[in-house]
This record gives sequence, structure tokens and C-alpha cells, in this order.
Amino acid sequence: MAISTAEWTEQLRAEQRQLVKADRDIEEGWQRVRDQERRVQELMADGHDTRQAERLVELLKQTSLEWERHRVLIEQRVTYLRQQVEAGQPGGG
Repeated sequence: MAISTAEWTEQLRAEQRQLVKADRDIEEGWQRVRDQERRVQELMADGHDTRQAERLVELLKQTSLEWERHRVLIEQRVTYLRQQVEAGQPGGG
């Protein structure tokens, strides 16, 4: 069963919304990293054990990197869907 241009277009719009959300999530994730790094510095300055706080920094970084990898996949899907939409337009592909 062939997919119509309207269906490709709807999929494209959905993925574009996901891309916007991914950008926001990534930005917020890196802000959490910065906030936690600041907390680690404050704990160190006060002489506290920072091992758990530092571990959290690393986990937050890993999570943010995974979100960035996922964003690349969304971008690739958006590119593919754009090509499908353009191919379905009169004068396209």
C-alpha cells in the first residue's frame, strides 16, 4: 500500500515537533549538568563528600549525550520524510 503525500506530510510534521522537543530537552539536560556541577563545587568548598554528586554529574552527561544521539536520528528521519514529500509534489522526484 502506497503512502500518500498527505500522510508523508503528517509524519514530517510529527517528526519536526519531535525535533523541537529534542532540542528543548537537550538544552534543559545540559542546564541540569551545569547546575549539578555548581552544586558539586559548593559541596567541595564546604568540605563535603562529593562522590555521589559527581556520579550524578556523569549520569546527567551520559543522558544528555544519548539525547543528542537520538536527535541525530530524528534529523535523519526528517530529511527522509522531506524527500518523500518533495517526491510526491507535482514537479518533484
